[in-house]
Amino acid sequence: MAHANSTSHGSNYLNHEKGLWSWLTTVDHKRIGLMYLATVLTYFLVGGIFALLIRLELFTPGGGNLITAQTYNRFFTYHGAIMVFLVIIPAIPGSIGNFVLPMMVGAKDVAFPKLNLFSYYVYLAGGIFATLALFLGGADTGWTFYTPYSIRTSGAVILVVFGAFIAGFASILTALNFIITIHKLRAQGQSWSRLPLLCWSLYATSVIQILATPVLAITLALLIFERVFKIGIFDPALGGDAVLFQHFFWFYSHPAVYIMILPAMGVISEIIPVFSRKPIFGYKAIALASFGIALVAFIVWGHHMFVTGQSELANFVFSLLTMFVAVPTGVKVFSWVGTMYKGSLTFNAPMKYAMGFIELFTIGGLTGVFLATLPIDVHLTDTYFVIAHFHYVMVGGTIMGFVGGMHYWFPKVTGKMYNESSASVAFWLILLGFNLTFFPQFIAGAQGMPRRYWSYLPEFTLMNQLSTIGSWFLAVGFAWTAIYMIRDARKGPKAGDNPWGAGTLEWQSPSPPPHDNFPVDPVVTTWPYDYRGIKI
Repeated sequence: MAHANSTSHGSNYLNHEKGLWSWLTTVDHKRIGLMYLATVLTYFLVGGIFALLIRLELFTPGGGNLITAQTYNRFFTYHGAIMVFLVIIPAIPGSIGNFVLPMMVGAKDVAFPKLNLFSYYVYLAGGIFATLALFLGGADTGWTFYTPYSIRTSGAVILVVFGAFIAGFASILTALNFIITIHKLRAQGQSWSRLPLLCWSLYATSVIQILATPVLAITLALLIFERVFKIGIFDPALGGDAVLFQHFFWFYSHPAVYIMILPAMGVISEIIPVFSRKPIFGYKAIALASFGIALVAFIVWGHHMFVTGQSELANFVFSLLTMFVAVPTGVKVFSWVGTMYKGSLTFNAPMKYAMGFIELFTIGGLTGVFLATLPIDVHLTDTYFVIAHFHYVMVGGTIMGFVGGMHYWFPKVTGKMYNESSASVAFWLILLGFNLTFFPQFIAGAQGMPRRYWSYLPEFTLMNQLSTIGSWFLAVGFAWTAIYMIRDARKGPKAGDNPWGAGTLEWQSPSPPPHDNFPVDPVVTTWPYDYRGIKI
């Protein structure tokens, strides 16, 4: 792979143009990625505050310790809607993907730079509409907006739903940009078999977004239409079918789980071979597994509806199909472990987060097999076991990959190195806090504690108190991460162009990269994952 000349570090994407207006009107994918990052982290803070307030309320049984039941329901809705639609789904594609994908394929920018900026403002507008509901009566439907309650309840439900509706278009536009960029703008010599695995993951994610997101958009639009005009679509009192809403919603929302997790898997596939100093084991298998996951994602939505009265045959089919998800995901985990086997491992912060991802995602995946088993799911449906499961997958998986990616590409984005000791402390706080927060919820759920409840029986007190204490550790870990990253982005030691000794194209550019990414057009001549004989 042709290494770029890194002599001209004076001019880069950060100082190419100056002033706030230059950022607000930029079409540079790197700046847009940073704007996505800042917005996602802002919403992450807001959603996290609501989570802490919920956990504080649940520290003791009985209800009414901190907030009323109605306020609790609103906080629950805000936390879920913000975290799913404004944080976890756009986090990696919008920020990390926007920043590194064009560089990974050797391009100067995405295929449609102006459309890329437009997609950011569409995402921002969706978030503004959703958060306006906080000040205009609130919403208490939960993030799933289940009918008929979401049609009949008071409050600013339409604003939250409309915000999610708008944000979906940002996902579609970003997905189109990524697919066309990968197809049309690859560097000379950048064949499909030399494409970095993050690109494969983002490609598969983009396919899901384009195919599934319109279904959610139509569903939310119908909900708004029914709520405004009182025409029966989902509300049985108006001649509608509430279960139809669940079919539509989960046809999108189960693939959305893989919109969240596939990019994180791509990040992990970049980190592990670098810090194992070994070629990735099973490159083609990992790439194909991304599309296997994307395919299965569209045919398993019914496992969310085992207790809605669907036929025994449908339950059996959806249960069986759900088990197949374990095959492509197992291929990835096996390949990562095979890559580390007999490797020269170094446990810098990105590798720690990769290990955390594997641990938490494996727990989440295995408990998903429990929920795919019909008799067990009937017992565990709508309990805290379900909450623990999807937090291990969506937060333990996606956020671990996201934070690991932030550390991995931190030198490239900022031109500085973060403090390794600070990163290690933050990682252990986050890992400890996460497991202490959510593992007790498996136990509480197995014992029968229902989710979404403002009050609970005294026998669940210990598990809830452990969860609340764990949330404080988690909050401190994320807060400390933000503090040292902001500090080191300004005052950290200078980073080299390729401090990790990585082989993908973005590391062949200066740190931070110039406005056009590469001083000379890169030419790919080697496979990007051969690290044998190279030391960090």
